[in-house]
Amino acid sequence: MIEAFFTGLGMAMRVDTFIMVSIGLFSGMLIGALPGFTTLMAMAILLPVSFFLEPIVGIPFLLGIYKGGIFGGSIPAILVSMPGTGAAIATTFDGYKLTQKGQSRKALDMALFSSIFGDTSSDIFTLLMIFPIALIVMQFGPPELAAILFLSLVIIAATAGRNPLKGLLMMAIGLWFSMIGTDPIGGVERFTFGIFELKSGIPLLPMLIGVFALPEIVSVFGDRSSHLRGAAKVLGERLKLAEFKQSFRTICRSTMIGTGIGVIPGLGQVVAAMMGYTAARNASPTPEKFGKGELEGVAAAEAANNAVNGPTMVPLLTLGIPGDNVTAILLGAFIAQGLRPGPELFESQGSVVFAILIVMVLANILFLAIGYLSIPFFARIVTIKSSLLIPMVIMFAVAGSYVFRSDVFDILMLAFFGILGVIARAARFDVMPLVMGFILGEPLEYAFGQTMAMADGNFLTFALTERHGMLAILIATPLIGYWLWRRMNKASKPSPVDQLS
Repeated sequence: MIEAFFTGLGMAMRVDTFIMVSIGLFSGMLIGALPGFTTLMAMAILLPVSFFLEPIVGIPFLLGIYKGGIFGGSIPAILVSMPGTGAAIATTFDGYKLTQKGQSRKALDMALFSSIFGDTSSDIFTLLMIFPIALIVMQFGPPELAAILFLSLVIIAATAGRNPLKGLLMMAIGLWFSMIGTDPIGGVERFTFGIFELKSGIPLLPMLIGVFALPEIVSVFGDRSSHLRGAAKVLGERLKLAEFKQSFRTICRSTMIGTGIGVIPGLGQVVAAMMGYTAARNASPTPEKFGKGELEGVAAAEAANNAVNGPTMVPLLTLGIPGDNVTAILLGAFIAQGLRPGPELFESQGSVVFAILIVMVLANILFLAIGYLSIPFFARIVTIKSSLLIPMVIMFAVAGSYVFRSDVFDILMLAFFGILGVIARAARFDVMPLVMGFILGEPLEYAFGQTMAMADGNFLTFALTERHGMLAILIATPLIGYWLWRRMNKASKPSPVDQLS
């Protein structure tokens, strides 16, 4: 494993890799700065670009979009009180108030520096922790893997919203979609309805673009607020070092909160930002200043939501479990590149994994340079009408779905899942459990099938006598799910969250 790390270090030092990371960062910031366009949409639309590049170039390109998009969402949140991404909702609480006071430059600088500190710290944590976690995971057998996958599905359903039944229903639909095609163990065809193209299963790429990107496009069409946007200007002095130091304790606290949340599948940046902001307000000697133009509020939200980025890679790479919607898209990129995340990945392609993680850390230097120099440019982008860009986005969505397999059937799948995503959003159903159920359904079924074969059909006796680790995970699963659901509901009660309605 140590040899793989040093080999990966050498592989990471490529000029073309850092060029593509820079392009990804700029693209992410650009799209994040457009109200209505999200990081998720950018990742889904530009995912096919990575297929034409080597893994060490293509996946860092997507990571650049990820990093840039999360920060980019703070720009319209601060300048016009319209978060470019869900992760920037908490940034609007104090960011726009600072703009009204003529201090938008300080707010944007604080958002940038807090984002980079949170992102860099959590990336280093990921690089350090992935080594021992990978060693542990490589000792897992099919029973333990099946139990962990089941636990992950329960966590995702529990944290999908206030109504766990909606999350469970969407997850059940996703699991059913994963069973369409050929049984991975018995080779039996099922749920294909006589459609030849479904024998190999539902293609992942059109599904991801359909359920994530197309509903966003439809929502932009329905946005009537764009004509209300005034000229977004960057005003006031730059952030001073003393002002950053005053918020440093808060930034460290939010970084730890975001890092912890990033490791847990299903929570994501919005929860991290809200918890970081609430923790900062509760710990402040002057909590009444929050929501009225407090730099510390911007720092708390941005450090927390960016600190999620790195740790989401831990469950993704070690167990093949996406931590959120964006890492679900990254999983699609890994699979398309022939790198199936999971315990075997570190044995077969450990050096490539470490190279990607090292690039992820070093990319923050480019993040700082590009963000610092480009803030005035992105501020002007905020006022562009999103509807002008919709035709280009639709073109990328259709072309991206078709190009991977050059199959017209994939475009039909894109349309089907796009309609499903629009209906789910209109009915207030989160598509996250559906996508996770689809992605994790096949490895869960395969691991469970292997477990039953090992148990010779007597699962209970097998668990009680031979697989105590699997039994402990299964017993803890409902308790963890219920606890997280209660915490999620409790976290939605503080007043900043109420401002979302």
